[in-house]
Amino acid sequence: MDWPARSPDLNLIDHVWDFLGRRLAARTLPPVTIRELRLALQDEWAAMPQQLIDTLILSMGRRCETCLAVRGDHIPY
Repeated sequence: MDWPARSPDLNLIDHVWDFLGRRLAARTLPPVTIRELRLALQDEWAAMPQQLIDTLILSMGRRCETCLAVRGDHIPY
């Protein structure tokens, strides 16, 4: 399968970054310094539910099939 360049539909790490970004934004005291940001990201990464990762991995078959069906165009959700 040709891999569409930078396809957000097939790049699961984008979903992980989105999750981390939402978790950081929801913090009562958002990180202010680079050090605080690094520590906050490490905390949120460690607290990320394994089920999120499992669900993303299991979705790859469906994502690939849909991407092929639309011939590499963006997948409409």
